[in-house]
Amino acid sequence: MLDRIKAALPSLAPAEQRVAKLVLSDPRSFAKQPITELADRAHVSKPTVVRFCRSVGYDGLSDFKLKLAGSVSEGVPFIHRSVDVDDKTSDIMVKVIDNTVAAFLKYRNDASTAAIEKAVTALVLAYNDGKRIEFYGVGNSGVVAQDAQHKFFRLGVHTIAYSDGHMQVMSASLLRPGDCVVVISNSGRTRDLMDACDIARKNGATTIVLTASGSPLATAGDIHLAADHPEGFDRYSPMVSRLLHLMIIDILATCVALRIGGDTLQPLLREMKNNLRSKRYT
Repeated sequence: MLDRIKAALPSLAPAEQRVAKLVLSDPRSFAKQPITELADRAHVSKPTVVRFCRSVGYDGLSDFKLKLAGSVSEGVPFIHRSVDVDDKTSDIMVKVIDNTVAAFLKYRNDASTAAIEKAVTALVLAYNDGKRIEFYGVGNSGVVAQDAQHKFFRLGVHTIAYSDGHMQVMSASLLRPGDCVVVISNSGRTRDLMDACDIARKNGATTIVLTASGSPLATAGDIHLAADHPEGFDRYSPMVSRLLHLMIIDILATCVALRIGGDTLQPLLREMKNNLRSKRYT
């Protein structure tokens, strides 16, 4: 929707362009404010605001604001706003949260269910055949690998997680056909991860790579789970990319749980929780 407004800018009247620029600069506020305030902020008349909405293909201001509010809630790219030195704590909180939500929803809209299905099938096959399942990651991705091991362990699926590059290379050397390894990296440029993935694949193990599209690691594995989040200090990429990877691990773990026996999962988790609760001090 915002791309369409940008494309229409040259053909709009000067007054309507001021309204368009107001939308592009702060779409969330535009979707919530009354027409009088919008007209004042854009330094135009109220009829001009309505004419702008009709010029870009909407019935009027109400229709335009309804569609705009929907676009805001779906997490479109404009939400990725840079932090400014004059930002208040409340501004930063909104920007960080909006950026994270936008990354999640963008993944929801762009994710390949076919790739997820292949990854789940490979993990279930390795589990059913009693083969090794391993998770590799370094730095933030190492935290995700450890979290993946924890989540799969709760399902009764025994896995190994390595965040040390040398251990990853050594462990990959021991993998054999039927084994499965998930290699996690936001940048997809870590040498040790690349080497471990290459060794595992040469040994016949199924390699699932969770990384950005276009990264060197993206083409190094058998199955690519694209997790695209732009890098840059102004977009909080280290934390957001890690949260995005954690969400994808949740999807994999949930799908695997249902495949290997969803009917027994709830009693198992309930027993774990009760046992943990009984160990706590009151």
